[in-house]
Amino acid sequence: MEKGQGGGGSSSQSSSRAASAGSSPGSGGRTKGRVLEGVLSKYTNLIQGWQNRYFMLDFDSGVLQYFVTEHSKNQKPRGSLLLTGSVVALSDEAPHMLIVYSASGEMYKLRAADAKERQYWVTQLRSCAKHHTEANSKVITQVEGQQKNLVQAIESLPPSGPLSALDQDLLLLKATSAATLSCLGECLNLLQQSISQVGQQNKPQSTESILEWHGPKSHSAEQLKNGSLSSLPSANASVTWTIMPTASHDDQTLQHTIEHSGPELIQAEDEISDTEEQEEDELGVLEDQRSVILHLISQLKLGMDLTKVVLPTFILEKRSLLEMYANFLAHPELFLCIANGSTPEERIICFVEYYLTAFHEGRKGAVAKKPYNPIIGETFHCSWDVPKDKVKPFRTNTAPPASKEGAMGLSQDQTDKYNLRFVAEQVSHHPPVSCFYCECKEKRMCVNAHIWTKSKFLGMSIGVSMVGEGVLHLLEHGEEYVFTLPSAYARSILTVPWVELGGKVSINCAKTGYSATVTFHTKPFYGGKVHRVTAEVKHNPSGTIVCKAQGEWNGTLEFTYSNGETKVIDTSKLPVTKKKIRPLEKQGPYESRNLWQHVTNSLKIGNIDVATQHKHRLEERQRAEERQRAALSTPWQPKYFNKEGDSWVYFGPLWKMH
Repeated sequence: MEKGQGGGGSSSQSSSRAASAGSSPGSGGRTKGRVLEGVLSKYTNLIQGWQNRYFMLDFDSGVLQYFVTEHSKNQKPRGSLLLTGSVVALSDEAPHMLIVYSASGEMYKLRAADAKERQYWVTQLRSCAKHHTEANSKVITQVEGQQKNLVQAIESLPPSGPLSALDQDLLLLKATSAATLSCLGECLNLLQQSISQVGQQNKPQSTESILEWHGPKSHSAEQLKNGSLSSLPSANASVTWTIMPTASHDDQTLQHTIEHSGPELIQAEDEISDTEEQEEDELGVLEDQRSVILHLISQLKLGMDLTKVVLPTFILEKRSLLEMYANFLAHPELFLCIANGSTPEERIICFVEYYLTAFHEGRKGAVAKKPYNPIIGETFHCSWDVPKDKVKPFRTNTAPPASKEGAMGLSQDQTDKYNLRFVAEQVSHHPPVSCFYCECKEKRMCVNAHIWTKSKFLGMSIGVSMVGEGVLHLLEHGEEYVFTLPSAYARSILTVPWVELGGKVSINCAKTGYSATVTFHTKPFYGGKVHRVTAEVKHNPSGTIVCKAQGEWNGTLEFTYSNGETKVIDTSKLPVTKKKIRPLEKQGPYESRNLWQHVTNSLKIGNIDVATQHKHRLEERQRAEERQRAALSTPWQPKYFNKEGDSWVYFGPLWKMH
């Protein structure tokens, strides 16, 4: 057996190591030419767990692919990863485990038979990834050098005069040259994918732009138990992108009070229907603002993490990210309908119907604007009253039959409404992690989620990856539905910015064996529709597809069920239920609307300078408090969420209270 490119040992060593991956020395774990073969265990999903799969690493194409067994290796592979730009890491999550993070965002969790076998595969994978990454980077490096010379030539011009460094055409040239580099890098990756697919007759891989993520993720439903509100309080926690020096004496006192006060009980009678107008202006970027954005873009590098970049105030959306998460429940009747399903199949279909309609209300207006980065200690509280006759049975357009009490003019529980309560908290600053929890006690259902926002500069757009997961818990049925969230992209940031969602997300229920895959399709380079989404609901043990969906997440969605029935939902015509929130005078100092009120009021009247000053003060205070905690070696203690493994769980979840 030949030693693979960059191999870590002799031929005989390679043979024995590869064979020990789980196959016999005579049948697997060998190299043919420049291909390494062998059996590794792969983590497939929550239901099946670890499964033996036959892997082939082609050094020439830089592709790692796998098959169910060695005998099926001449068929279409079950999956493949392009190793260019990938990261191969050791993991202590399971014995002899390694993880391959691809540049596309896909991840393989693998296990070898022993430590020696694992190290051999890690060496080979890293060597292959390095070779192909360097081959691509040589071309990119040459072009980057030319672009850097261009930028330096422009910046060496005088600040004023007939041709200055701040000339708008030259600023635009700097920005577009950066975007060109981004396109070149993507084209090189696509070209290499195409070459490997032609040679191996692989299934074409998606070319959608998915943000790469090489950080820790939550790996199991057991680590993320969902919570619920026994009595929803008021808490504050958050994440920022900015800088801040000193804090005043008042600010330090406020910080001390917030850190050492416990959860607050929010009284339902204190909440009133929200009167805040959330629609955003439909104007594009103004001329004087474009020069600021151009100057900012010219200083950014492709792929740069924007967490610590101070963005101009005029792109802000007049609400906190924590409140944006609350707007995912703008159709609470669809959320509560999930518990009405009489079978596991009906319940997961209801969840998918709710999930696909949850995103359009989170976006206010067609123009892409950015919600406030919540500061650590920030919280948001609200609730919804949902008439019971709006929470309809599965797949019907009529109200449920009236009960005897209803026929007699009596209400079932003194009230004809369900109450759904929500709390969100920013629990970490570095990294920026937001948590939210909502519950309906009467329906015995609740959701607990934690989300790590990671922003990237992509040339002429900005991408935000929402890393983490949530769990819907239906206590009546003992079911947990683990779900993830898509990435978001702000496109055309120099003209009229607009938002699209992208990426593949999953919904899984380990108990019932049902799962769903939802794909948010980004617009192709040429032609194609925007905001397209497709979904498929599957019963994994039988392999039966029970529901399919297609359409636009902010438009019309069509659902087709296994019995041939269809259903159409027009998200633009769905009634929005106003959330209930306490007036500012009853809110705590770190509650979102109270905390950001001066920034919001200044933005409403168009006074960008004053809004920037208020925003800067908040950010300064957060940085000062962070330095103070570091000096005292006192970690931040959130009010409402506790760290459990890689997850954050609400302090009084419904599933712990019953």
